[in-house]
Amino acid sequence: MENERRRARVVMLAAAVLIGIGLCGCGGKATSTTTTTQTQTATPTIASSSSAGVQNGATLVNLGSKTTGSLIYYTVDGSTPTTNSTRYTAPFLLDSSATVNAVAQAPGDLVSTVASQTFTLNIPSGTLVWSDEFTNVTGANARPVSAIWNYLTGMDTNASVDIHCAYDSSTSPCNPNFPNSYVGTDGYLHIVAQQPSDGVYTSARLETQGLFSFQYGRLEARIQVPEGQGVWPAFWLLGNNEATVGWPGCGEMDVMERINAAGLPPKGTQSNPPAGTTDWNEGSIHGTGFTGGNLGSTFDFTGGATAAGWHTYGMIKTPNSIAYYVDDPTHPYATFTPSSIAGLSGSVWPFDNGQANYIILNIALGGSWPGPVDATTTFPVTMLVDYVRLYTN
Repeated sequence: MENERRRARVVMLAAAVLIGIGLCGCGGKATSTTTTTQTQTATPTIASSSSAGVQNGATLVNLGSKTTGSLIYYTVDGSTPTTNSTRYTAPFLLDSSATVNAVAQAPGDLVSTVASQTFTLNIPSGTLVWSDEFTNVTGANARPVSAIWNYLTGMDTNASVDIHCAYDSSTSPCNPNFPNSYVGTDGYLHIVAQQPSDGVYTSARLETQGLFSFQYGRLEARIQVPEGQGVWPAFWLLGNNEATVGWPGCGEMDVMERINAAGLPPKGTQSNPPAGTTDWNEGSIHGTGFTGGNLGSTFDFTGGATAAGWHTYGMIKTPNSIAYYVDDPTHPYATFTPSSIAGLSGSVWPFDNGQANYIILNIALGGSWPGPVDATTTFPVTMLVDYVRLYTN
């Protein structure tokens, strides 16, 4: 029996050696090979709609991919997109004829074939193509349109002391019984800063990030701002590429921004109005190499007018130009172009790289520019917005 077992082991070892020689190619040709096939990412989809405030023939373009984890890159001038083209992060508005081309790529996969769609849009200059009128017919305070506005929540930036609260949030110190934002039955958006307890402040920051964006046009909002020490209302924009290049590389455009009480000049690094000015608004741009007070201009109210009254704050954005106005779009008080930053070391103009921009409305409290809130500031503090509108250039 033992001899039979030994003979079986020898046969098995011999077979194993022969198999090993064949597989490793020792002393002869390999008998097997491994072939790897790389998958191509699915071609992205291009869809359009007239939802979320879009009107008068304009269209909101949505790009999508069926390959999980893929990134989409696109052009709107008919050129062939690559992974160095503008990265898609949010629906963007088209209000003129364009050919949208897009590709997608998932990690480890090949770039997709190109998806293409041509949009023929004949919309006259000066046409209203998007708006939120903050209409409310419910008979009670209502949430701002969720297809347009997101909420940034948590602690504010720029050393501001307020905590951003989402609509109807009950996460302390937010309190739905004392809301920080709502569309009232008066047809206005209310952004409200509260002081729920000593040294604790809440507010709201609404933004269209991920829902709506645009590249060029005349954007304006009719706003009544609050005034008080440490109060910082703003109407501004950031580039959609913020998630990939960060701030300030994405570019920032401040259409309406002011601080503190009426008649008080701004503190800190940004531009100062003339002594004795009744009231003012700041319009500025920021990017790599020009942050803080490098590029900002003030509009000075005259004749006893103050920012606390109703005013229309607007921006006219065209290729290589950003202009700001108050009440009258035919008379901008500030215009910025790439030549505006020519003398600033390390500056890069970020506003014409193909990315679209999203809109922000908020109140900040305290921080690096206005300084701290003090006992002269009476809460609640409210900013009212009648509408936000976008017109073709």
